[in-house]
Amino acid sequence: MTGASRGIGRAVATAFAAGGDRVAVHHRDSADLAERLRTELPGDGHVVVRADLADPDAVRAMVDRAAELLGGLDVLVNNAGVFGPADPPHPVFESSYEQWRQRWREVLDTNLVGAANVAWCAAQHMRERGGRIVNVSSRGAFRGEPTNPAYGASKAGLNAMGQSLAVALAPYGIAVAMVAPGFVATDMTNEHLKAPRGDAVRAQSPFDRVGRPEEIAAAVHWLASPAAEWASGTVLDLNGASHLR
Repeated sequence: MTGASRGIGRAVATAFAAGGDRVAVHHRDSADLAERLRTELPGDGHVVVRADLADPDAVRAMVDRAAELLGGLDVLVNNAGVFGPADPPHPVFESSYEQWRQRWREVLDTNLVGAANVAWCAAQHMRERGGRIVNVSSRGAFRGEPTNPAYGASKAGLNAMGQSLAVALAPYGIAVAMVAPGFVATDMTNEHLKAPRGDAVRAQSPFDRVGRPEEIAAAVHWLASPAAEWASGTVLDLNGASHLR
């Protein structure tokens, strides 16, 4: 479970642990949060692993370590990604060429190439036993992200990558699916939900609210279940009708 120490990742890890699974909690630089989550998860045998997903060697070592500690891998949830207050926007006419290139490289290295590398490494452990891969995408893959185009492109690429793997890995009993959330209330999005901007964000959905991490986690948990094999290749929109396609 990449990016599991907070937000959607934390909710997903909790859902799997509550269902009786042992979870590898991945983080990049949130060791304290990851360890706290590990101790709070129901059940036993959960572990913490670390890697910068932009580092291919670190990714492989992390996945192999998780498989070793858990005695194999049955499910990968590709959740880690960069976007938010710490990730500066890069609109075409308000960023320098250097800033533009840097943001594209940083975002793609983590959100797309990093996720692809994690999937490749995890698939090696699932080849003989089958498994599930669930990628956390975004409605931004479809509606566009005008001030963060690299983010939108990375999530569109994540969907395409996942669908390609769904076809390639099905003969090995490995199903691959995606969830595409809209705006979700987490500790990282709290600033965006404060007035007056928060009212406009909530109004994007006819329910006049944003998503809850637990709602995304429930969908991920189902897609990773034995009952969801026929959903392989699916991109599941989870945005409260805030964007329809």
